[in-house]
Amino acid sequence: MKRPSKHDYYLEIAKQVSQRGTCLRRRFGAVIVKDDEVVSTGYVGAPRGAKNCIDLNSCPREKAKIPAGERYELCRSVHAEANAIISAPRNRMIGATLYLYGEDIKDGSVGGKEPCKMCKRMIINAGIKTVIVKTEDSFKVIPVEQFIKDEIIDYANNDVSGY
Repeated sequence: MKRPSKHDYYLEIAKQVSQRGTCLRRRFGAVIVKDDEVVSTGYVGAPRGAKNCIDLNSCPREKAKIPAGERYELCRSVHAEANAIISAPRNRMIGATLYLYGEDIKDGSVGGKEPCKMCKRMIINAGIKTVIVKTEDSFKVIPVEQFIKDEIIDYANNDVSGY
């Protein structure tokens, strides 16, 4: 019997969490872990009380043929990372690790997607130290300091394409 690594273990939990997602395009699950304890989880879904895309069998971004990674303000959903952060006390997120699992619903491809710019900002402000993203056959460890550097570079270059 081969015991999974801690990273694989928490990414498997994130995968299970993602199965609750309600997006018609992608499933994402996030798990925040500190001191080897799960602090909170989150998946993609409409705000509480609002209808989900799977319930409506319609996606406004899909209808408008908006490419992945663009025009999130038209999306009905709250991202998995944001939902996990909303559900956690800040003092438990400071220095924590966020595990992120994602898969494309249409082709079944797994992983590799980093958090969007807005989620990166929330991760920074939450005090999370590291993000671990599931890739096709392993995982990628991203220090949150890199998100801060990316933000500084975006502003310095006047790159407002994602805004």
